[in-house]
Amino acid sequence: MSSTTPYRLPQGNTPRPKIWADVPDEQWNDWRWQLSHRISTFEEFAQIIHLTDEEIAGLKAPNKFRTEITPYFASLIDPDDPDCPVRLQVVPRARELEGFESMMEDSLAEDAHSPVPGLVHRYPDRVLMLVTTQCASYCRYCTRSRIVGDPHATFNRHDHDMQIEYLKRTPQVRDVLISGGDGLTLPPKVLENLLRRLREIPHIEIIRIGSRVPVFLPQRITDEFVDMLRQFHPIWMNIHVNHPKEITPELARACAKLADAGIPLGNQSVLLAGVNDHPETIKKLCQDLVKIRVRPYYLYQCDLVEGSGHFRTTISAGLEIMEALRGHTSGYAIPTYVVDAPGGGGKVPVLPNYMVSQAPGKVVLRNFEGYITTYAEPTDYKRPKKTKWIPEPREEPGQSGVSGLLRGDQMVIRPEGWHEAHMRGQELNISAEDLEKMRDVEVVKPQQKPGKWKDVN
Repeated sequence: MSSTTPYRLPQGNTPRPKIWADVPDEQWNDWRWQLSHRISTFEEFAQIIHLTDEEIAGLKAPNKFRTEITPYFASLIDPDDPDCPVRLQVVPRARELEGFESMMEDSLAEDAHSPVPGLVHRYPDRVLMLVTTQCASYCRYCTRSRIVGDPHATFNRHDHDMQIEYLKRTPQVRDVLISGGDGLTLPPKVLENLLRRLREIPHIEIIRIGSRVPVFLPQRITDEFVDMLRQFHPIWMNIHVNHPKEITPELARACAKLADAGIPLGNQSVLLAGVNDHPETIKKLCQDLVKIRVRPYYLYQCDLVEGSGHFRTTISAGLEIMEALRGHTSGYAIPTYVVDAPGGGGKVPVLPNYMVSQAPGKVVLRNFEGYITTYAEPTDYKRPKKTKWIPEPREEPGQSGVSGLLRGDQMVIRPEGWHEAHMRGQELNISAEDLEKMRDVEVVKPQQKPGKWKDVN
């Protein structure tokens, strides 16, 4: 009979800088103490880091994005190495004030997709619910730096009420992602009330939470807090880790509490120049995440947001990383590399091309080693008729996209202004519907006999 070694959580704690060496463990492990003792000023940073001239300029800049770091996360910073990947993410540098081509304040056009304040309805069946603008610590590449960290721009009870009312009257929404800021920084009773109100809406199937609190402030993940969350299952959570250095015993124990409570955990990373833009860094990050029961979910291309220019990489750098993952490590440890399309287009997956060529009945494929093979397709395949076992499609008004073309819902997707451009300057007072009727070929549906061709106009 074989014996197995029981799973043991990492023990120990992250070493503290001298200025916090005498803080009692009871205080250090109190999430409220951590929040109330965040460092933010040049003088405070200078006590734990040997600052460079560029960091000093960044910290003293009058118009910089908010700077606050929990003592715990500050303890992960290498005080002597300006290239420390933790340090690069949270300590401001002068170059973040420099503009770059295509820089935007709201690069994802979230405000344009907000039917009520703080609720972003970009995709057909799910919404992003921004419940606060406050975070435990602040990332220098923040996508929502236009509002995050501003105490005067935070979302209040009235905003939450409008968000809930919109969801109640929008039955196509089945999935709500709570974010901010960071929803886990809300007062516990406020967060619990929001979760309860969401769970009372019959058509809301899934509640997700996107949070960096387990990374910045693992002390927040207490037994009491986890017991509160488990009332509202199914709940999913995505954390945000960018480098293996952030995976500490404290984070591992926090994730274990969440996972043991039945909360599936994923991770979203941002591809950041100098932080994690080497294939071996992302591979180790993903493998270490899986070890603490967190599945890599997304690897984001850095957004075109103000302040992030020095963090941006080429997309080819991201593709090189994906080539180094697929086949070289477990599928569970491979995130989806995406570009969040500027202007509000949503997430666009970007992958290496594994399909080399295609001909009738045959597809040529290659694997991660460069091995090229063919897959013979069946010559007699025909999708079976729709039966009672096939679910009805959900309504996606105006957003069926390419899937709608394949279903036969429509024949084309036209860019805005297409009709007008193809009138070639003709000054005709004609609607788009009438122009459609002027087509030179009649469009027929399956099982419909074509009529005569229409006259060419």
